[in-house]
Amino acid sequence: MDGKGRATDNALIERLWRSVKYEKVFLNPPKDGAHLNSMISEYFNDYNTERTHLGIEDQYPREIYF
Repeated sequence: MDGKGRATDNALIERLWRSVKYEKVFLNPPKDGAHLNSMISEYFNDYNTERTHLGIEDQYPREIYF
């Protein structure tokens, strides 16, 4: 991770995981690893099918992908 511009390479994925933590994990602390896995799966299902995204002109990611 050295060189010009490398500090911003992970900015998008870091922002995504911040959203996961603040919107799901911190509000509902998991009981164990299996519960955490199901919570994250549920979050990403909702993220890709139920939420519109400003970066793709308020469309659902599933509409763009399929």
